[in-house]
Amino acid sequence: MKYSSGTATALAVACALALPSAALAGEAEAKSLLKAMSEYLAAQTAFSFDYDTNFEIVTPDHQKLLLASSGTVTVNRPDKIRATRSGGFANVELIFDGKQLTILGKDANAYAQADAPGSLDHLIDELRDKFHKPVPGADLLVSNVYDELMQDVVDVKDLGSGVIAGKECDHLAFRGKEVDWQIWIAQGAIPYPCRYVITTREVDQAPQYSVQISDWKTGADVAPDDFKFANATNAKKIEPKDLSDFDELPSHMILGGAQ
Repeated sequence: MKYSSGTATALAVACALALPSAALAGEAEAKSLLKAMSEYLAAQTAFSFDYDTNFEIVTPDHQKLLLASSGTVTVNRPDKIRATRSGGFANVELIFDGKQLTILGKDANAYAQADAPGSLDHLIDELRDKFHKPVPGADLLVSNVYDELMQDVVDVKDLGSGVIAGKECDHLAFRGKEVDWQIWIAQGAIPYPCRYVITTREVDQAPQYSVQISDWKTGADVAPDDFKFANATNAKKIEPKDLSDFDELPSHMILGGAQ
């Protein structure tokens, strides 16, 4: 069905007016729900999930393009992770055993390794700041999610309930100094994050990045993993700087436009 611009605007206004006044308040409740999720995540020594991401980019003529990818994450706190990501431009796996980081480019059949002893928090910082290869949804993997997410937050809203893949969730919205973000947290005794959306206001056309989580497992339900790299495909070892197309943004595109 196609809507005229006037109809679309009217629908948007009607939806905004339909929001109950309570949904536009509830700052304390929203913070409490986010804190409960953070404490639940920190208490899990082992967890795994599948995820789907959507990464929006904007071309010079203001066309929005959506890049989609999927993957899996397995974590064993405090210092082990295995993560995969498959998209239209890359098929990669990241493995960390507490001491050594391995990044495998499956399509190129090449891998890079680096010593990075320390916790998962330290690894996430190293990947972002040193290797410029962030982990999808890394904000949700650190030991204190609440403190990480609440940095620079200036506005908080509890938007009531939402449903993600059939799971009823609490829908919270936050505004920071440069970005807006929303999170949907599963209701009940297992408050895991179901969807996380970041909107970058400082970039033209305010592109979004979203992570949707499914098949959440913890404890004994998590498949065992020794988090060691086994070079089963006889992949070639290369330097980390030479491992291309690891990020969700392919090498032939740039933020704010396309080549």
